[in-house]
Amino acid sequence: MVDVWFYHLQRQPLEATLPVLLLKTVEKGWKAVVQVASEERLSALDDHLWTFSEESFLPHAPANEPSAVSQPIVLTVGSENPNNAEIRFLAEGSELPENITSYQRIAVVFDGNDPDLLNRVRQQWKDVKASGLEASYWQQNERGRWEQKA
Repeated sequence: MVDVWFYHLQRQPLEATLPVLLLKTVEKGWKAVVQVASEERLSALDDHLWTFSEESFLPHAPANEPSAVSQPIVLTVGSENPNNAEIRFLAEGSELPENITSYQRIAVVFDGNDPDLLNRVRQQWKDVKASGLEASYWQQNERGRWEQKA
């Protein structure tokens, strides 16, 4: 059964948090799809994942590139899953996928300082719970570490 994890960003932006979550995903041996709201954000994230750390990078490709099928991480603004990912990251209020049960985990990563986005994610939480799926809520503490709150 799919687990849906909600990551409430309060102390760090998506650009600081997402690479850490993706590194853990790759270390686990999973493939990921990251869905964002715009082509501009996808392009910025594409550049960022190559340069976020001097010691490492995250191999990835946008979904529209032929190499996407063989990459551990695919970036998209759509609903595709070209690399048969086990986990789908949804950022910037991206909608829950219709084929939600085809994943082992869905990670909804959201900025808790955006009231409109917060309301949208609250509705997603309610929808997930109403559908009978497992949901977990994670929040950053003062040190930027994740704590499970629900």
